Amino acid sequence: MDPVRRQYEAYPYPERDPADEARRLIVGSPSDPAEIDHHLFAGRRDWTRPFRALVAGGGTGDGLVMLAQKLADAGVPAEITWLDLSEAAREIAEARMRRRGLSARFLIGDLATAPALAAEEGPFDYVDCCGVLHHLEDPEAGFRALAEAIRPEGGIGFMVYAPYGRSGVYELQAAFGALLAEDPPEAKVRLAKAALGALPESNRFRGNRLLSDHKASDAGLYDLLLHARDVPFDVPRLLAALEGAGLGLAGWAEAARYDPAPMLPATPEFRERLAAMTPEARWALAERLAGDLKMHVGYAAPAARAGSAQARLSAEGVARPNAVDARALARQVEWRGALKVGFEGRSVTLEIPKRAAGAMARLGTGRSFGEIAAAEGMDWFAFAQVFGPAFRALVAANLMRVSRGIAG
Repeated sequence: MDPVRRQYEAYPYPERDPADEARRLIVGSPSDPAEIDHHLFAGRRDWTRPFRALVAGGGTGDGLVMLAQKLADAGVPAEITWLDLSEAAREIAEARMRRRGLSARFLIGDLATAPALAAEEGPFDYVDCCGVLHHLEDPEAGFRALAEAIRPEGGIGFMVYAPYGRSGVYELQAAFGALLAEDPPEAKVRLAKAALGALPESNRFRGNRLLSDHKASDAGLYDLLLHARDVPFDVPRLLAALEGAGLGLAGWAEAARYDPAPMLPATPEFRERLAAMTPEARWALAERLAGDLKMHVGYAAPAARAGSAQARLSAEGVARPNAVDARALARQVEWRGALKVGFEGRSVTLEIPKRAAGAMARLGTGRSFGEIAAAEGMDWFAFAQVFGPAFRALVAANLMRVSRGIAG
């Protein structure tokens, strides 16, 4: 049996108890429907139309359950297919869906079969692929397979591991691979725990405070430190993989993390150098400067439309705050002229003019930006000038998405 499949049969990941569905819905990025709409359909998708989605490498079901529940809550007619190699993970994912009275089709198979599924039954509007591509023997082929499975007007939500925020992981994976290669999974976990307790202070993994999966569960420890195949993507490799699949980046889930400017002196010398760089070069620079990106989370669309897939500020757009109180954000802006946003590992201050606070307080009411402009007594040109910086900052911090048809 393939070692990766063997791992996930022994330790389905992430570790989940279906009974927990009675008390919480695990949410995140990618694959929140409002976020999908924002990044892939310019915030304008007609959600009364059927939505076909593939959860490729669905594991124990976090992305599946969130997507299915939110679509059901919104009354969206949806057909969702879960695809994974692990029978053990399937049992957990199915049990979680049953707990919620939700349905999906479950298939045991390789991600590479996605194009065949699309050819037989029609392409997908959306593919979720979270935490999978970096574990394939040929990740670039995985990107190509997903690209072949989507509609020209569809897209992909992805998460791939990144190298710098996982400092120390790959050295330990290699060390444990040399020490424990012949041991069964349970023995690997036991021995790895013992070895972790004896590591010297100089070990880079010990100094990385961003990592905690190994403390949360045995499945987390195995996935982090004992994985048989784990190849991280820095920004250049990720962008090259997308290009090779005929895709383009539609947007980062947390674009503010890919801006190098806050991490450099605010002097003309640095501003000029940043201004001369392409967006792609600035993203790569930010990743290297920050050192805290454990993963890259974003959305990709066919290259021909990737640049126009993300929502822009328009009179017809409707703001959907992401688990925040818009009025509280507005008060902070009115007081400070900025928002301080915390990401794992660091915080970023986003400059927003105080005069945008009034419009910010009206977000999340279901009114369009044009209606908010009218309520603020502004014509559209004046409103766009005032609110534009707030729009860009809120989207970059993933505090707001745009969707006319779904609240998220």
